[in-house]
Amino acid sequence: MKSRAEPDPPAASLVNPGGAAPLLLVCEHASNHIPARYHALGLPPAALQRHIAWDIGAAALAGRLAALLDAPLVLSGYSRLLIDCNRPPGVPSSIPARSEATDIPGNQALPAAAAAEREALFFTPFQQQVAAMLPGRRWLLGVHSFTPVFLGAARPWQAGVLYGAATDFGAALIAGLRADPALTVGDNEPYRIEPEMDFTVPVHGDARGIPAALIEVRQDLLGSPAGIESWALRLAGVIRPLLR
Repeated sequence: MKSRAEPDPPAASLVNPGGAAPLLLVCEHASNHIPARYHALGLPPAALQRHIAWDIGAAALAGRLAALLDAPLVLSGYSRLLIDCNRPPGVPSSIPARSEATDIPGNQALPAAAAAEREALFFTPFQQQVAAMLPGRRWLLGVHSFTPVFLGAARPWQAGVLYGAATDFGAALIAGLRADPALTVGDNEPYRIEPEMDFTVPVHGDARGIPAALIEVRQDLLGSPAGIESWALRLAGVIRPLLR
């Protein structure tokens, strides 16, 4: 007998919504899920397991941080290939026609109406949930992962901190991680916050006057439960003193 297909998830899920910490965690690239009606955007199954579809290990890391810090967490429910919840709608990377070195067939010459539908279904509900959880929070932190190699270039960092206006918050996170001499920690590396190209930090953080940053951990370090637990404990140890 054929099993029933599982229902599609919500655009945003809350973990530990009653968390007492004055920090909101978000994971914009938590899922690689694409509803069946989009036919995997024309990609083979293996492509949807790659970093182009989601941030590998980030959701599990964010979940452990939520527990360790007693912080609420908002998780995205859909692949960033449908629409990226950390990009302003309308920019090329919002619904990428090409990600890294991979063309995305289902995003080629996408009609405006189809892009608007994805924004309404997947992007806007996520942003509304983040905004609804921000009142009373004094810090905002996105949890991400990145690839060890990008377009043939090896990346030397185990972790990075991305920030815009919240320079003190960013510097404190970096200093806490760099207290371990075994770590190479990026300062606005391997990416940097650009107000025209990013969403979480500029819109939910900087524009509201809430110190905001993104934590990036190299995805090969999050490839096992032990690795995720190790990084969750490390990050919790750095973040917890900043929340006092």
